[in-house]
Amino acid sequence: MDSCFKILPAGSLLLSLALCACLLITPHAHGRETITWLLRDLAPLTIARGPDRNRGAVDQALPLMRAALPDYDHSVLRVNRARASQMLAEPGLYCDPALLWTRQRAQTIFYSVPSMHVLGSTLVMQRIDLPLIADFMDDGKVDLGALLRSGTLALGIIAGRSYGSVVDRILAEADSRQILAHHGNDAMGSLLRMERLGRIHALLGYWLEARYQARQEGLDPQQMVQVPIKGAARTQIVHVGCSDSPTGRRVVDALNPLLLELRSGQLAQLYAQWLAPHERSDYLLETRALFNARRFNTQSTEALSSQR
Repeated sequence: MDSCFKILPAGSLLLSLALCACLLITPHAHGRETITWLLRDLAPLTIARGPDRNRGAVDQALPLMRAALPDYDHSVLRVNRARASQMLAEPGLYCDPALLWTRQRAQTIFYSVPSMHVLGSTLVMQRIDLPLIADFMDDGKVDLGALLRSGTLALGIIAGRSYGSVVDRILAEADSRQILAHHGNDAMGSLLRMERLGRIHALLGYWLEARYQARQEGLDPQQMVQVPIKGAARTQIVHVGCSDSPTGRRVVDALNPLLLELRSGQLAQLYAQWLAPHERSDYLLETRALFNARRFNTQSTEALSSQR
């Protein structure tokens, strides 16, 4: 910038204008980039309402992630799953701190190393509706593909959500008339109300999420049951996903050391606190063993998808 002062006499109006121009192109004058964190109601990872608002496992981990990115400003935007996927593919700097890997998403999203290990999706039903699926049970698990092909019931899902590769494939092959996809921000709560009213007879979701949302809706979780899905993984792997741009990749690269350090300890503990007391010890042992495996120390191979 010193050269700006050499070309014009002191006190010149042009000097003042030149000085302003030089300041504008100085790196320190540029505004800091802002990471927009995309959140949704996904208990027990992110909780948007109720007495546990902002106390989900990912909610509590987010300040640690932000602290690892001191060169950026941060904002939080709550959007539904489908809109979040759209935004991650648009220009800008967006990150989702609780995202499953899918091949389709990986075309526009840059993923971190695996960050969390969570219980997988199941079929959630009212206890009184269980006889509807009796003919499709196999060793305690429901054959979801056969159930949907039979036309026995309508199934509620959250639009844009991945339920893991096995279930995603079943849904893709199913008759769309058997599936009700909810696009709203309160998708799980709405689906639970619809199930209670008999408009649908089953929905897909995380059991912890369904029970938490049922309580928020004034519904009795004891009247609900979870049914494992044949062929689907019992647990799933969560990542941080950011816009696949040079800046988004730098953000993920900066986060990876933190996630590697915390995922078997502090992050696992944040999730374990939502489990029943008798489940916590086994979960923590399984999570540590899982993340100690060599294949979970890289970020972009198909082995790090949502299935185990």
